[in-house]
Amino acid sequence: MAAEPEPQHPRRWRFASLPTGAKLFLILTAALMPLALIALLAAMQSNRIADAETRARLRVAASESARALGIELVGDMTAIRVALNALDQDPEDAPSCARVQGVFADQLASGARFAIVGGNGQPLCSSMRRPDLRIVYPPSDGPISAAIDPARGLALGLTAPSGRLHAVAQFGGDALAQIARPSGFLPAYSSVLTRGNDRLPLEGLAGLGPLDRTESLSVPVGVDNLSFEMTVRSAPITSPLIVAMLLPVLMWVAAAVIGWFVVDALLIRPLRTLRREVAAYRPGEVITPPADAAAQEIRELGDTFRAISQTVVAHEAGLAEGLVRQTKLTREVHHRVKNNLQVISSLINLHARGAHSGEARGAYASIQRRVDALSVVHRNHFAELEETRGLQLRTMVSDLASNIRATAPEDTHLTITLDIDGYLANQDMAIAMAFLLTEMIELAMMVQADAALRVSLRPAPDGTEGRALLRVSSPALVDGDRLRDLLAERYGRVIEGLARQLHSKLHYEPLSGAYEILVSVTGRG
Repeated sequence: MAAEPEPQHPRRWRFASLPTGAKLFLILTAALMPLALIALLAAMQSNRIADAETRARLRVAASESARALGIELVGDMTAIRVALNALDQDPEDAPSCARVQGVFADQLASGARFAIVGGNGQPLCSSMRRPDLRIVYPPSDGPISAAIDPARGLALGLTAPSGRLHAVAQFGGDALAQIARPSGFLPAYSSVLTRGNDRLPLEGLAGLGPLDRTESLSVPVGVDNLSFEMTVRSAPITSPLIVAMLLPVLMWVAAAVIGWFVVDALLIRPLRTLRREVAAYRPGEVITPPADAAAQEIRELGDTFRAISQTVVAHEAGLAEGLVRQTKLTREVHHRVKNNLQVISSLINLHARGAHSGEARGAYASIQRRVDALSVVHRNHFAELEETRGLQLRTMVSDLASNIRATAPEDTHLTITLDIDGYLANQDMAIAMAFLLTEMIELAMMVQADAALRVSLRPAPDGTEGRALLRVSSPALVDGDRLRDLLAERYGRVIEGLARQLHSKLHYEPLSGAYEILVSVTGRG
């Protein structure tokens, strides 16, 4: 039956992983924030009401000034249009010219000028020699056109119905400022006449500081996209206003910080000290809690940790004594097993000497080699018992080769060359490797009495960690009839079974006479 999947718990909010001091500060901040916001909004509302009153007065004054400018400019240009039409019909109409000069007589002192010029540019009726400002005249009998020169002023132009005559009127900034000045408006202001991106300053607002705020409003004049823009000071940001706005925020921050500091000094800091003592605890030591903790509960918690550590010290001493006894018993068991294997090997050797046939002696020698292989592994495991890292394969294979050469028949001249890296393996892998090497070496010895073998243990070709390549090669293992017969009779099944115990696939190269298999290792010694 398939195991049921574990329930998926929702991911915890990050707040739960914050330190207690940070949680406390955030909670106090959230609790006091509404009070601070209410006080701050009250101060901002008072300032907002003052700004609304300023904008209302500004709207009235700007509308009045724009209307006065529009009336004055349209009135003057209407008088010029009448004279322009009259002169267009009769260039010698002197009374029409005199009337328009009378209209501009009061404005001459402030810099207002006009001129009616013919097609050749010569003035027919003028209060100036030649127009100073460049202006694009409108089409015949079209609306008034305007042009702004920031340094010289405003120019307004007209064209006669016939298109032969043009009229232009120029107004200086001072004259326009006088016309646009609102009646009864006491606050200081600045004003600008604008047309597109062109601006003609009329009044200036001096003494603006970095904390001063202004309100601006633009109102159309009604002449060729001219607009009158007026700017006044809003309620200034004074020191009392800054204090009134910042005091609630400062009180909010101060309350949160003071609350956090008190709790941190009385609770969090002693707990942090106790946590460091517990984190630095090592088995066999006694925890020493902080004696200057202000909270009684923290002192009691520290005494509890000290009592627990004292109990652990007593248990550690008992466990250490039991471990020493267990280690001695384990070593004794392994020593007895090693001795028993040596006794078995000696008995097999004695029986082999008493055998009358060569076939019996060969059988005894074959059994003895396998017992010796197991004995070699057990002897090396006993030697490495104190380290638990694994068996040293180089030493094990070297002892195994020596035993095989010693138990080989007298008429054989076996040669074994070793190229073993210092790998370590657990006991199960080592036993399977020892039996596999014994079977392969004996197989080569059965095929050829003077067999020369090379045994190597090198890193895996693909560089895989925890794996090594075991290779046994010999001319005696080259594919042949004798080799195939021995494999079919006994050695083939044994070698395949041992390869399965090594959890890997055994590769055979028939032309070079080499067996290769990847074995698991636990590291390097």
